[in-house]
Amino acid sequence: MDKDTLYVSDLDGTLLNSQGEISSYSLKVINELIEQGMKFTYATARSLVSASKAVKGLSLHIPVIVYNGVFILEADTGKILYSTGFSNQEQEDIRLILEREKLFPLVYTYKEGQEKVCWYPSRENEGIRNYLSRRRGDKRMEPIGDEESIYQGAIFYYTCIGERWELEKCYNILKQDARFRVTLQQEIYSSEYFLEIMPVKASKANAIFELKKIWGCKTIISFGDAANDIPMFQISDSAYAVENAVNELKKYATGVIPSNDKDGVADFLRKNIK
Repeated sequence: MDKDTLYVSDLDGTLLNSQGEISSYSLKVINELIEQGMKFTYATARSLVSASKAVKGLSLHIPVIVYNGVFILEADTGKILYSTGFSNQEQEDIRLILEREKLFPLVYTYKEGQEKVCWYPSRENEGIRNYLSRRRGDKRMEPIGDEESIYQGAIFYYTCIGERWELEKCYNILKQDARFRVTLQQEIYSSEYFLEIMPVKASKANAIFELKKIWGCKTIISFGDAANDIPMFQISDSAYAVENAVNELKKYATGVIPSNDKDGVADFLRKNIK
């Protein structure tokens, strides 16, 4: 078993199937390889809470990359191994831009040591209602009664949900600001678009470099399906796009493997790790 290689997979559309789940076959293969010494993790835009549900049964003895690289966390305890966030001035500047563009985000923040997702219920749109409906019972969710108060605590992530035309102007403004990393893409399980705003240091690529140091690895092999996986592919020694990946990502891939519904990642690992 090559213990100098770090294997990193995206979740949605890559390791997870079209139902947003990890198959029993993928679980069995990956857990057996982790037990034998494979250094494997996932890198996702999801939170640890959401990701853990999607990969239920996957070995907990791994650090994982969540919120598109904002955090590296211990999967079993939630202990933060690496993090990045916004300064107070950056939070204020983002708030002013969102208010000017009449966008009402989900605000991800730490308040009194607790992770919270805050929003203003009076400004919910269909996209936010769909998002919340998939997270019933999630203790992080905290509706806020007045608009100003959603921007409190140590904010590390913003998500605006809506139609592309509603979000595009704000995206174009923020992507010109070197302090921020922003993405605008369609949600994989529905028709809405997500505008996600992160600190500039937050990326799967940066977090992978940090994890590479933590684990003492020399080589990175990654797997993905979407355009936001391009930076991860660019810093990998080898990178594989699943068959269902966007063509833009395939241009950066070392090769193309079977789709997420055909256990492409697990099958590659089973066949290529000795």
